[in-house]
Amino acid sequence: MLGSGQAAPTARQRPPPDPAAGRRPRSRPESDPGEHSFWKLVMLPKVSLISFTLISMSLCFGFLDPILSLFVLSKFNLPAGYLGLVFLGLALSYTISSPLFGLLSDKMPYLRKWLLVFGNLITAVCFMLLGPTPIVHIKSQMWLLVLILVFNGVIAGMSTIPTFLEVLSCAYENGFEEGLSTLGLVSGLTSAMWSAGTFIGPMLGGFLYEKIGFEWAAACGGLWPLTSGLAMGLFYFLEDSRRRSKPQSFDGTEEEEAALLPLRV
Repeated sequence: MLGSGQAAPTARQRPPPDPAAGRRPRSRPESDPGEHSFWKLVMLPKVSLISFTLISMSLCFGFLDPILSLFVLSKFNLPAGYLGLVFLGLALSYTISSPLFGLLSDKMPYLRKWLLVFGNLITAVCFMLLGPTPIVHIKSQMWLLVLILVFNGVIAGMSTIPTFLEVLSCAYENGFEEGLSTLGLVSGLTSAMWSAGTFIGPMLGGFLYEKIGFEWAAACGGLWPLTSGLAMGLFYFLEDSRRRSKPQSFDGTEEEEAALLPLRV
């Protein structure tokens, strides 16, 4: 009896059951994982071409890492202590030019396509002159090599910095939402493509250097930006032609409707 008498007040002290306690909390509407996926972004034609451009450019500069030092040491008998100064020309010019081209791409979006196309084509010419390629009949000299490397660093900023903004604007035009998720996708894509090129470049460069020498190997490396530059130029030409044809067809429709109005009355 004592035990049952003590249990009764305890039961009375319990709070009434919450009617919402048994309900499951409302889940926020989840976005479809495939709606704005990485692969959907990559499969856009413009993004695919820009991805190839990034791979081509990073491949070119990774291409030089294992073979440029060997060429300079064997060709010009340069002391190893001065070898870093040769690479400094490429790195320093890229460091200085990158913020300038970033500002230019942000303030003048219509220049991005020209920077991409001509940047790739000029890079191809620079690689032809690195050796130089025997078909150009120019004697290999130390000052020419350093000058080409400095110029190549400037052109590298010209052809790679606008790629992020171009991919981002293309994503927005194709229905990707403006927010951190899209920025993360674009950033991951550009980083992945650049890393792929830096992985392929040194292996390809070392293989070609062993087989055909530095002069022809550098020329083969220049074929990558040449191909991507021509492909991007063709794409932008077709894109501009398509945009110009749309207003003309719309104007023609309005004229036809205006001519038919008196007949309808």
